[in-house]
Amino acid sequence: MGVAVKDCIEQYLRELEGEGSSPHTVRNYRIDLLQFLDFLQDTDPETPEAASLDRVDPLTVRAFMASLRRRGLTPATVARKVASLRSFFKFCCRRGWLRWNPAALVTTPKLPKPLPPHLTVDQAFQLLATPQGDDPLALRDRAILELFYASGIRLGELTGLTVDDLDLEQRLVKVMGKGNKERIVPIGRPAAEALTAYLTARDTLSRGKFGAYRGPLFLNYRGGCLSPRGVERLLEKYLRRSGVGNAITPHGLRHSFASHMLQAGADLRVIQELLGHARLTTTQRYIHVNLDQLMAVYDKAHPKA
Repeated sequence: MGVAVKDCIEQYLRELEGEGSSPHTVRNYRIDLLQFLDFLQDTDPETPEAASLDRVDPLTVRAFMASLRRRGLTPATVARKVASLRSFFKFCCRRGWLRWNPAALVTTPKLPKPLPPHLTVDQAFQLLATPQGDDPLALRDRAILELFYASGIRLGELTGLTVDDLDLEQRLVKVMGKGNKERIVPIGRPAAEALTAYLTARDTLSRGKFGAYRGPLFLNYRGGCLSPRGVERLLEKYLRRSGVGNAITPHGLRHSFASHMLQAGADLRVIQELLGHARLTTTQRYIHVNLDQLMAVYDKAHPKA
């Protein structure tokens, strides 16, 4: 008879407690692993060896997952329980009770990625109108919000911009995206005007450190490069001041840009190029937001609608 799964579980949970894991974490692992033990014992209740560790293989783990799905558990819950098993079997391998992890190659359920909250068009305009004043920081903040909404660029892409990346005469921005892939993004006139106004005051922030056309585009009050966290803080500030009240992140502004473009009839492939998505399926996640509009367009345009 091999090592009993029940004994292994108890030793694993004791190790978690000894490592300082929270009671909540230990409790969740206990629930998940004892459910697996119950499944093993129910599979062959007349044979004690059925609950021994050496009887567990990938087919056993998949059968356990199937039993969870039949009980109506959500994909997220099933994925969490498989992750608990994977961690438990890794512990068993370290102890020498298993030669390999039977859950390592088991594919967990694919979880839908929820889209972030986004703004309505009216809320976006309300937010963009919030930064007031002509001091350098106010001009900077207005330019950041306008650029975010005009281009849909990522937070890291925005903070990585240099002055040389702007062509305000043509209203174009050169963006370095994921995988060092460069793309050119057009911007609207309000964003170009806000950037022009900021550039006239930027040298006050830089204190002559970079010169008018060199260095990072957006600077903090000390004259250094504005960090992603600094952008998040200023967005939080203007959301409060504007009264919009939504928990919008920089990625939520990117989502707002894509949703509003789609609502206005922009082609999905154009939005894909503007966002810098490698795959169209990533961009298609925005479609569900505007399903009513898409159905209206279909009914109007299709000969057999």
